[in-house]
Parts: sequence; C-alpha cells; structure tokens
Amino acid sequence: MSLKEREQRQLRRLETLIDVVFGITIWRLFMLLPRPEENPEWGGLLDMLLDSGLNFAVALIALLIVIIYWIQNNLLFKYLVRTDSIHIGLSIAQVFSLLLFLYAISTGIQFEANAATRIFESASACLLGVCSFAAWYYALNKGRLITAELDAEEAGAITERIKAEPVTAAITIPFAGGAWMWELSWFIYPVVVYIYKRKFRRRS
Repeated sequence: MSLKEREQRQLRRLETLIDVVFGITIWRLFMLLPRPEENPEWGGLLDMLLDSGLNFAVALIALLIVIIYWIQNNLLFKYLVRTDSIHIGLSIAQVFSLLLFLYAISTGIQFEANAATRIFESASACLLGVCSFAAWYYALNKGRLITAELDAEEAGAITERIKAEPVTAAITIPFAGGAWMWELSWFIYPVVVYIYKRKFRRRS
C-alpha cells in the first residue's frame, strides 16, 4: 500500500471517528435535559419549563453550536483528499475540545449556572473553533491535503468564514455574569458571519 493510499485510508477513519463523537455529543445533550422525575414538586410541563428555563436554553444553544460545527466539519472535510499525522493531531484536539464543551455544558446544568460555568462553556466553544481553524489552515497551507479543485478564492472565503465561530464564543465571555444575557449573546453569530463575509468581499 502506497503512502497516498494509507493517508486516504486514515482520512476515512478520521471522518468516522469525528462523526461518532458528534453523534454521542448530541445524544448526551438530550440526556442533560431536566426530567420530571428529578423534581416531584413539578405539577406539570409548565412548572418544569418555568423552573428549568435556563437549562433548556443552554441545552438548545449547545445543540445549535454542535450542529454549526458539524456542518462546518462536513464542509471542510469535503475538500480533504488525505491526511497526515499533524492534521490528525489537530483533528483529535478538535474532537477533545468538542467533548470538553459537552463537559462544560453538563457542569453548567448540573450545578447552578454562574459566571464561572458560563465562561468555561464559552472558552471551550472558542477552543473548539480554534482547533477547527488550525486543522483547516494546516491542511490548506502547510500539509497540502486539499483537493486541487478548490480554487484560491473559495479557499480564502472558507478560511474567513470559519473564524466566526471562535470569535462569537469569545464575544460571549463578557456577558457571562448576567442571566439570559449570556444566552442571548450567542445570537450575534449571524452578524459575525456577515462581517467576515463582507470583509472577504472587500479584500477580493
């Protein structure tokens, strides 16, 4: 088996590993939702929602973040033709960051949410975005792991676009001290995406 064939096989295995971790993460987010049996004082669905509204909001935001990163991951891997040890290491760091983000969400739900838990969640989401960007940047510029069919303009647009996720996560950190303010700050994401797209159009 040639080196190219081995690297292509490693890429398929890496894709499978990442998909499995994303699937587990989505399942674990569902399992973190409040259960009626956890509090017998709840008289109905409305009581549970009123008492655990923030927990549901955090779980929903976490799910949206995971979906965004999964879609992003599919986009980036679409252009990969092979992988190497450095790219695998960066991708494993991304997977670990995803699990760390899940851990941060679980601590914020299991314990009473406060500034520390929210900063932990934002920081882990930011780390996930940084690792994702690093893996793409290496594959594009250093490892030469990208298909030749991807032209420079589209590659540049993707590079600018994926900066929005870690930047959004970083922006939410100053809002960690306020209930609902931190949750609402995540919805600045479309604005950040728009700004980076506009910035790229001006440069090209």
